Amino acid sequence: RFGRVDVLLNNAGYGAYGPLEAFPMERIERQFATNVLGVLAVTKAFLPGFRKNKAGVIVNISSIGGQMTFPLGTLYHGTKFAVEGLSEALHYELEAFGVRVKIVEPGMIKTDFGGRSFDFCNDESLAEYQGTVKKLFAHWAKVGSAPSDPSVVAEAVWAAAHDETDALRFRAGADAEQLLADRRAQDDATFIGALKSRIGLASG
Repeated sequence: RFGRVDVLLNNAGYGAYGPLEAFPMERIERQFATNVLGVLAVTKAFLPGFRKNKAGVIVNISSIGGQMTFPLGTLYHGTKFAVEGLSEALHYELEAFGVRVKIVEPGMIKTDFGGRSFDFCNDESLAEYQGTVKKLFAHWAKVGSAPSDPSVVAEAVWAAAHDETDALRFRAGADAEQLLADRRAQDDATFIGALKSRIGLASG
């Protein structure tokens, strides 16, 4: 009806958080099916058209959580690291016939991510995890009081979709810029140690 597709935006996803031990396998599989397999399935469906046209842009929404992690995010971060990896690898395959792949990495954004898009699983009988659960939620309440406006993501998506350079990653939000700059500049022990300190987790 509208002619050829020029841009594919993969934005479906949600966050599963909680101790891995508490999650039933069906919820683990659902997290990966939505956040990773969904991206692959939709992308695969559009590739024949992009290949035929020798043009197109694929913009995959990742997260700062595809470059760094928070406690209790084994599943969510696992999926976002996967999105980063598959996107980076896919760009090699597609650039030969004029298709570009871009990754957008939002930080804390004023959306309903912590509501209907948040799947928290916990088992309070697993006492060893409960201190981490409480401290993480307290930390999120503190940092979540000033999220970025959703417009910063829209701007990053627009920039990514229209970018004709070899730039692969586009950050969205001041916290994304700062945290990912720190992650790149610091070694694991320094960055993760500082994050533990801010959350109030014991180190070592």
